[in-house]
Amino acid sequence: MHSNLRSFMKQLKKEKEIVEVKTEVDPYLEIPEIHRRVIDEQGPALLFTKIKGSKTPVVTNLFGTPRRVDMAFGPKPEAFVKQAVGAMDSLMPPTPKGLWGEKSLFSQLMKMGVKEVSKGKAPVRQIETKKFSMKDLPALTGWHHDSNPFVTLPLVYTEHPDENEHNLGMYRIEIKDDKKTGMHWQIHKGGGFHHHVAEQKNESLPVSLFIGGPPALIVSAIAPLPEAVPELVFGSLLLDDKINVTKVKDHPHRLLAEAEFAFGGEVPPHVREPEGPFGDHYGYYSLAHDFPVFHINKMWKRKDAVYPATIVGKPRQEDYFIGEYLQRLMSPIFPVVMNGVKDLWTYGETGFHSLAGAVVRESYYKEGLAHALRIMGEGQLTLTKFLMVTSKPVNLSNFKELLEAVLERFEPERDLLIMNDTSMDTLDYTGRKLNTGSKAIMTGLGEKSRELPYAYEGGTIPGITDVQPFSRGCLVISGKAYLEDENLAERLLESGYEHLAEWPLVFLVDDANIAAAQSTFLWTTFTRFDPAYDLYADADIVRNNIRYKGPIIIDARMKPFYPDEVETREDIAALVDNKWDKYKIYS
Repeated sequence: MHSNLRSFMKQLKKEKEIVEVKTEVDPYLEIPEIHRRVIDEQGPALLFTKIKGSKTPVVTNLFGTPRRVDMAFGPKPEAFVKQAVGAMDSLMPPTPKGLWGEKSLFSQLMKMGVKEVSKGKAPVRQIETKKFSMKDLPALTGWHHDSNPFVTLPLVYTEHPDENEHNLGMYRIEIKDDKKTGMHWQIHKGGGFHHHVAEQKNESLPVSLFIGGPPALIVSAIAPLPEAVPELVFGSLLLDDKINVTKVKDHPHRLLAEAEFAFGGEVPPHVREPEGPFGDHYGYYSLAHDFPVFHINKMWKRKDAVYPATIVGKPRQEDYFIGEYLQRLMSPIFPVVMNGVKDLWTYGETGFHSLAGAVVRESYYKEGLAHALRIMGEGQLTLTKFLMVTSKPVNLSNFKELLEAVLERFEPERDLLIMNDTSMDTLDYTGRKLNTGSKAIMTGLGEKSRELPYAYEGGTIPGITDVQPFSRGCLVISGKAYLEDENLAERLLESGYEHLAEWPLVFLVDDANIAAAQSTFLWTTFTRFDPAYDLYADADIVRNNIRYKGPIIIDARMKPFYPDEVETREDIAALVDNKWDKYKIYS
C-alpha cells in the first residue's frame, strides 16, 4: 500500500477525496473549526497550502470516513488476520502438510519488519539541522482553552533501556518552547513504561519524534496492541511491506525514512512540568497536570514537507473511524488471545475506554464473569470503566442490541460487580482524582429471565420533568441539574420506586432527549459517571456479599467538578461562516 504520506494523498486526489484550500487560514482555531464541519458532513480530506505564520502545508481529515480508511490500507490486512487465525488449527501441531497448506501465510510473514536504507533513499534526511524551532511548525490549537499548540499525530518512538523492545505510540506533544515540548505519557502506555525504567536508573530516555510517514504507522501507534506485539511489525502488516528505516550518526535510533519530519532528543528523569489543558477525544478539556518534558536537539525533514494533523473533540471525530477500523481488523484475534471471548467492542462514542461490550462463552454457571475479568486485565482494555457482557450472540456495534440482551438476563443481586479505588484512564475525571476511580462489570448470561418494558406508563415521578426510553428496559429521565439537587438520584430509590420498578436500568441526565440516538446517549451517559460514586441501588450486605436490588439508577448529570465540554468560540464560528465560500471545499 502507501509507503509514505504523499502516496496516500496522491490516491486521494485521484479519487477526488481531497480538496486543496488555497485561502490563507490560521492554525489557531480556524483550521480546526473547518475540519470539524467537514467531518460532520463526511466531507473530503483537506490540504491547506497557505498557512498563517508558516510555509509548511497542513493536511487534515485523512481518515475521516470509512472509505478513506479502507483506501489507506486495502483488504489485505483483514484477510491476513483472518487467515492467520484460521490457520491455527492446521498448524497446531505443525505438520508438513499443514505448513505447505499455509505457505502463502508464511510468505506474508516474510514481508513484515523493517528494512534499512541509505541516506539517499531516506527522504526525511534531505534537511538535517540543529537550528530550528518547534514553534515554526504549523501545529494546531484545536480549542480556545488549549494551553498551547499541540502536535496531534505524533509518532513517538522509544526503546526499553535494558531489553530489546521498542514502542511507537501516539502521545500528544504540547509545544512549549523552541526546543522543548510536553510528553503526555499516560499510565498503561508503553513509552511511559520505558521512561519509568530509565528514571529508576536515574537516566534520560532517548526519544525520536516523527511526523508523517506511512499511514500504517499512524494507525499502528494508536492500536491497543498486546505488549509483545511491536508496533513497527504491526505497521508493516498494514503496509504489506517492510518499513524503511535509516541509521544516522550520533542518534541512538534509526529514523523512519519516509517521515515528513523527525526530531531527536531525550526526556530527562524526575522532571515534570504542567501540561494542558487540552480539548481531548472524550469531548471535554483534560486539565493541566504535571508530565515529563521532551528536550529536542536535532531535526530532520523533507525539503517539501507536509504537516499532517487531526482534531479531537466530541465524537465522532477522525479517531472514531480509525478506532472502528482497528476493531474490525483485530476482532478475529480476541478469541485466540482470550479464550472464551467470542466478540468484543469498545464504543468510540464514549472515548472508547468508558464502555466496552463483549459476547462470551457460558458453558457453566458464571463462566462469563471469568472471561469479563480477563478482558479487564488485557493491555489497554484495563482502562475500561464499564463492561457489559452477554452469552447471547448480538451485533455489538448496535448498543441497544447488547443492552437489551444483558438486561433480559440481568439479576442485580448476582450480576453487578463494582471494583472500587482502581487506576483509570488519565483523561477520565469522573473518579474525582487523577488516574483513580472505579470500574463495573454488568453481566447478562444464560437464559432470558424477564420481559423488558419499552413504553413508560408509570405516571409522574417526583422531581422528574421528562422521561424517555432509550431501549427496552433502559429509561432516561431528567429533572433538576446536579447543582440544584445533588441528592435527586438517591431520593429516587424511595420516592420513584413504584414508578421505576419494572425498569432494570435508569439513567438520570440533564436532558432526556439524548435518548433519541445511540451517539448522543452513549457520550452523555458513560462519560459522566463513576460507578462507585454515581450508581444508586438498594442493597443488602450478606457477610461480604453486596446484593443489589433493582432498579439500578445511574446519575449521569454534569457535575460541577467535571472539566468543561469543548465548544467552538463564537468569533471563530463567525469567522469560518464568513469565509466559508472562499475555502471552496465543495465547489
